[in-house]
Amino acid sequence: MRLKHNKKRNTAFVYEALIRELTESVVKNNKNKQNKIVSIIKDHFGGSSLLKEELGLYKSIYETRHIKKTTAEKIIVEAKERYNSLNKGGIFKEQTALINKINKTLTTKLFTSFVPNYKSIASVYSIFQDALPVKDRILLEENIVDQMSASVETKQEGQLPIDSLVYSTFVNKFNEEYREVLNENQRELLSHYIASFADNGIELKVYLNEEVGRLKANLKEVLKREIIKNDPVLVEKVQKVYDILQNSADQEIDTTIVETVLKTQDLLKEVEKNDD
Repeated sequence: MRLKHNKKRNTAFVYEALIRELTESVVKNNKNKQNKIVSIIKDHFGGSSLLKEELGLYKSIYETRHIKKTTAEKIIVEAKERYNSLNKGGIFKEQTALINKINKTLTTKLFTSFVPNYKSIASVYSIFQDALPVKDRILLEENIVDQMSASVETKQEGQLPIDSLVYSTFVNKFNEEYREVLNENQRELLSHYIASFADNGIELKVYLNEEVGRLKANLKEVLKREIIKNDPVLVEKVQKVYDILQNSADQEIDTTIVETVLKTQDLLKEVEKNDD
């Protein structure tokens, strides 16, 4: 394609790069960096911001898979029409503010980050640009349609059905990359945490409600064990963790709650190992 891809002006690329940096900061327990990234995402992709609206149009294409070609074509046409109706001047202004914030509070290296689904995101960026030649646009859109509809007719019998809301390629890559570092429950929690920035935390709230209940029940069982009951210090520590989880129900979900759940999951995993 003859159209130059400007990563800094590709809202979806910058968002995915931020999410990747956020995940790394959570895993490395870098709270300072973590809080900065969360603040940037909330400020520039929250509420009724133009970048949030633009990102939604990107995602409607590059996160959609396993659908009929005719449906994929309709989605692309609708997404392009809505994109053309956006306030381009307003988007450019918000992008500039976002770029400046990243440069000042994080690092300019973020714009050279590796993003697993980069090619798909760059393709969507291209078809949204008026400068792309007609022939290139048509060929590129056909390629995107093929990606969106891949495997729709070749799904093997007995394969699990695919949810209508599919996790992004990044989440899958994240699970593979940190498979040896985090246990299954921790990976699931962070996957929901990552996805929460796109759906206002709805799925995260549902997941945490169930997970916190499970953890509290397990902590109660831990308190019944002889080795714990006979050690006042351990009883106090376990009870303290239980109380924190108990009080989290009345608090707004933030990184502190997510970290508490992660640590509790790790604690219970260690207890299980000791039992074995």
